Amino acid sequence: MTDDRVRLSVADGIATVTLARPEKLNALDQAMLAALEARIVAIEADDAVRVAVLAAEGDRAFCAGGDIAAWSHLDPMAMGLMWVREGHRVLDRLAGLRVPVIAAMAGRALGGGLELAAAADLRVAEEHVVFGMPETALGMVPGWSGTQRLVRRFGAQAIRRMCFTGAMVTADEALAAGFVDAVCPTGDGLDRALAMAAQMASRGPVAMQVTKLMINAAEGEGSAAAIEAIGGALVSYTEDLKEGVASFRERRAPRFQGR
Repeated sequence: MTDDRVRLSVADGIATVTLARPEKLNALDQAMLAALEARIVAIEADDAVRVAVLAAEGDRAFCAGGDIAAWSHLDPMAMGLMWVREGHRVLDRLAGLRVPVIAAMAGRALGGGLELAAAADLRVAEEHVVFGMPETALGMVPGWSGTQRLVRRFGAQAIRRMCFTGAMVTADEALAAGFVDAVCPTGDGLDRALAMAAQMASRGPVAMQVTKLMINAAEGEGSAAAIEAIGGALVSYTEDLKEGVASFRERRAPRFQGR
């Protein structure tokens, strides 16, 4: 089922995924999570895509996180096994997307919204954007890698302050702390992200994808898969692999040459 609250468009090698629920501050419910995952799968399968941009409608919020109405009624098992695990799966797929991802933020990124932005490789924030992790004020804890990926990427102390005290971080403070990679005037965020994406799309696509794998592995982001993906790609060029496949098909012993 198509959910038009998560839209996908592709042009000139750039895929743009747009959260389109501005009246609810682009908060995510179960159907939007499923739609986001479907868009990620579509991007992964499209060889023409070289960069992805994650954007949102409206200037009040990039994403206010998980919709309280979607999870507040869940029993403990459903919370842990459905809501948290599904959110992790979707954001992990975004972080592991083969192409670089840029988050274009034109409003608040709170809780799961900041966790969503952290799954991107680069972040562009308009100057009015603020960041926060408000879960503990609701008696909740971060659930979509706020205590894991955010700590790996931005450092434990900053995340402690946000989670323990409710401190909000401005765009300029986020730039200084490495939360974001560029700050631009209000209204220019998507254009700035698309310009950055166009520059990235002009680079060698295989080199970009392998570089992303290696950097993610250094961060502990899918390192096992990255190592095996690079190893598998390397041996696929060898004469030994061709010989191994040929010998299997011809039902004979392989004659490997070590090259």
